[in-house]
Amino acid sequence: MADQIAATHAVAVSDVEYLHHPDGALLARLYRPEGSGPFPAIVEVHGGAWVNNDRLNNETAMRELAESGIVVLSLDFRMPPVAPYPASVQDINFAIRFLKSRAREWGSDPARVGGFGTSSGGHQILLAALRPHDPRYAALPGPAGMPAGIDASLAFVVSAWGVLDPPARYALARARANTTMLDNHHRFWGDEAAMVQGSPPHILARGEAQATPPALIFQGGADDWTAPEQAEALAAAWRAAGGHAEVEIYHGEKHGFMRDTPDTPAARAALARTRDFIHRHGG
Repeated sequence: MADQIAATHAVAVSDVEYLHHPDGALLARLYRPEGSGPFPAIVEVHGGAWVNNDRLNNETAMRELAESGIVVLSLDFRMPPVAPYPASVQDINFAIRFLKSRAREWGSDPARVGGFGTSSGGHQILLAALRPHDPRYAALPGPAGMPAGIDASLAFVVSAWGVLDPPARYALARARANTTMLDNHHRFWGDEAAMVQGSPPHILARGEAQATPPALIFQGGADDWTAPEQAEALAAAWRAAGGHAEVEIYHGEKHGFMRDTPDTPAARAALARTRDFIHRHGG
């Protein structure tokens, strides 16, 4: 039987403005467990082929993680047509610093802050983990009142059905003549050179990783867009670069299975595995 998420904490839910750009405010949904803590915490990055969805995309799963004793900050961030890459990763980098600067106030600690992302968000949180100090990503000044010593490094990272290698998915979309997916790539990336520059396996192969925090990478075995072999290869490269990486393949499951079919045994097991990994590395 799949493990079940125990609801051991009441959760306070609110929206906070974490960043204000000239064209408007960016909100995040804060799920804050009640209790003394200190709790692990995550910045959560939604998917949507880099151009769709919002901070509520994974609301059910994030609430369950919070009920298990995890502080969750689920982000809105800039996307096309407002701004292409790397604007979203700049917002994510800022949000990590924002959460760390308020971690103690919200029942956590800066050293316990990690990241979680799904689909294209699973790709972007890996970028944030690998390049916390990249000047392209850390271009936004820190939040007001940010304590000294706070940066965008993560204590751990979880990529759920992530788009692990954007150039590979672009080639697959081209082979399938999937015009919608091709358009999403063009709108976000601009060109193939940018996809290669922002691809986690390429970053690791080029020796450009600035950090390799403990990572959990999980996929459905029947994912149409990311093959299990890509997850295994990325984890191997992560380990070769000096980091700890775990892989879980849920055989027969498709892209987005934990969100789209949340009550199935595989989805429950994936969420429990995520919870346990977060508590182990952020607890």
